[in-house]
Formats: sequence, C-alpha cells, structure tokens
Amino acid sequence: MHGLTEGGVITMQMRRKDREVTDLAVIREILDKARYLHLGLFDGEHPYIVPLHYGYEMDEEGKLTFYMHGARQGHKVDLVKADGRAFVEIDTDEELMYSDIACDNGATYSSVMARGNVTLLEDPAEKVKGLKALMKLQTGRDFEISEKMTNAVSVFKVDVTEYSAKMRTE
Repeated sequence: MHGLTEGGVITMQMRRKDREVTDLAVIREILDKARYLHLGLFDGEHPYIVPLHYGYEMDEEGKLTFYMHGARQGHKVDLVKADGRAFVEIDTDEELMYSDIACDNGATYSSVMARGNVTLLEDPAEKVKGLKALMKLQTGRDFEISEKMTNAVSVFKVDVTEYSAKMRTE
C-alpha cells in the first residue's frame, strides 16, 4: 500500500503517520543536511550495505535521484551489474533522549528511505552531472568536472521509484 505526497510522488507506507514528512521543502532540508547515504544492494542470500557520500536532484514534483561515486572495479560494481535493485537510507539530526525509565529512552532524528534502480553511468555528460551534484552537496561549492576526471571513477545513479521521510523532534 502506498500513499502520495502533494506532488504525486509515490511514498512507502509508514506506520507512524505522526512522524511522516511529506513537505518537499522539509525533505530537501533533510537531504541537504546529511552527508552519507547507506546503499543497500543484493548479494546472493544476504544484503550488502555500504555508506557513501552522495548528491541528489529533486524536481518540483518530488522525483528524486541520487548520485554516488566509487572505484571503477570492485564488489559494489559487480553487485550493481548483477541486480539493479537498490535501497537507500539517509539519517541526520540524531540525538539521544535519556530517561530514568528504560522504555522511555529514545532519540530525535530525521531520515529518508527510498527504493529504486541503480545503474552505472557510462555517458560522460551524465557522469559530470552526477559528480557536480555530489560535490555541491558535500562541499557547498560548484566545481568544474572534466571528462578525464569521470574516467577515473564509477558514478552510480539511483532512480528512486518510491520513498518516505520521517522526523522525530521531541
């Protein structure tokens, strides 16, 4: 079962509706504040999860795309080529909330979770676009990225098919 945000983007079902975030501006704030995403891939019978720096694009309707980079060869590249399904988890604003009662302890947080399809970009222009988005988010600066630079790395793109955002502030 899926819901729709105001912009029409498919969102994953969430049990705690009181913590659900559907405002695209707030979702962008979460994505802008975090620095790492955890990329989940299929590795035979077991999941494979790797933390990565990322960049993203979100259009006015809420369509979300993530970009990451890594080595040109390795386990992650092999898994992406074998099965393009992916899961993304991003979290930020974590702070423990303490209580004298064990079950009353908790934490504040903001998070985004997404399902989608991951591909290795081959087109140099697309790789430049992805690396620029990554560098902008990670440093707050715009960089010139040459085709030569793109040849040194793999650039992964996750086209998100559904996502949800959640926040606990107190």
